[in-house]
Amino acid sequence: MNQNWIQLLPKVLISELDKRYQRRKILSNISWLFVDRLLRMGLELVVGMLVARYLGPSQFGLFNYAIAFVSIFGVIAALGLDNIVVRELVNHPEREKSILGTTLVLKAAGSILAWLLTVSLSYAFVLPNSSQVYWLVCIIASTLFFKPTDAANFWFQAQVKSKYTAFVRSTAFIFFSAFRLGLVAFKAPLTMFALAVVLEVFIRAIGLIVISIYKGLPLKQLDFCFRTAQKLILDSSPLILSAFFIMIYMRVDQIMLAEMVGVKEVGLYSSAVRLAEAFYVISLIVVPSVFPNLLETKKTSESAFLMKLQSLYNFMAISSYSVSFTVTFCSGWIVSLLFGAEYSNAAPMLSILIWTTVFVNLGVARSSFLTAMNWTRLSVSTVAIGCVVNVALNIVLIPLYDGIGAAVSTLIAYGFATYVSCFMIRKLTGTAKMLTKALFFPVNT
Repeated sequence: MNQNWIQLLPKVLISELDKRYQRRKILSNISWLFVDRLLRMGLELVVGMLVARYLGPSQFGLFNYAIAFVSIFGVIAALGLDNIVVRELVNHPEREKSILGTTLVLKAAGSILAWLLTVSLSYAFVLPNSSQVYWLVCIIASTLFFKPTDAANFWFQAQVKSKYTAFVRSTAFIFFSAFRLGLVAFKAPLTMFALAVVLEVFIRAIGLIVISIYKGLPLKQLDFCFRTAQKLILDSSPLILSAFFIMIYMRVDQIMLAEMVGVKEVGLYSSAVRLAEAFYVISLIVVPSVFPNLLETKKTSESAFLMKLQSLYNFMAISSYSVSFTVTFCSGWIVSLLFGAEYSNAAPMLSILIWTTVFVNLGVARSSFLTAMNWTRLSVSTVAIGCVVNVALNIVLIPLYDGIGAAVSTLIAYGFATYVSCFMIRKLTGTAKMLTKALFFPVNT
């Protein structure tokens, strides 16, 4: 009788209890991610500020140039599997071992391929007569070998238990933030800062493996399934190309600035980019937490799914507007306080780049919708449009306005990729209307 007591409750009450449990679970997950992101954002600003001040715009520009180069080709290591694997784990929990084992193998293969491409192509594309940049690229590219541990992260995401990954990330980040401060104090060379990036990713990967095994991930029982691999690659292949285009229009401006203007301008621009990207935290916290719940809702009610999706879009818009307005009017003070007078020319760039927060956060939310609908192929078209717009505008605006031209190009490109492209693709006309409501009437919808 005690074991079956819940069967005596009315179905409506059971449903309400389940909803409350799901809400608490999501809020708890968001809270952990928020603390993790807030902690890392705060430390990144402080430590990044001190590192930037120590290195100066030119050395800081070289460092960020190398990171941008690795990021563009490093998307191959991710294979676009992130949301796809989480979706499969939520929809098919009985195939958990096969999905995770296959993901592990695919990520390992992607990591090796990405590293080979990055190192080999760096011969042709790095700045002329700069062996230092080449070695920076080679060192930072080593982080790609730890991508397979993402499988453990997906496992936690599917269970809405991201607090464990947040704990690992925060612990590693705190330790290596102190390590970077030590490098500044002892006036270490630039290559040591690149090595610090690799060591942090390594420690984080080890920590994630240990805590996932401790929490019950059957690592030894994971197995590779060729049929599962085919399905994952088929579903994620558009996202690989999509992620590649995203990285191009997120990072190509720094590479083009270095080629057209110089690495000092890259250093100024990178400081503005880092400050703006710190506020992408909104979508990176909220979307992974609500994504499993969106999938569950879609199974039972299409209308409820769309209502939740609209609420997600609205929240992204309102929160992004709040941040963008504030930072725009305080950009000069923020840059001077954090980076010093040497970086003062980055302030107008930040005033422009901060508005990319609106489109980035909405874009991450829209990506969850495309994944839920299995329309990931459409992502390729939208980001390709943004990529072409960004490169074309960079060619025109960078020679005229330097870093400000790159910032304007990036903002317009993000707007095209997230919003304007939806009017150009028939399947996304409904999404275009929802995004319009979020952008112009987020409170009244």
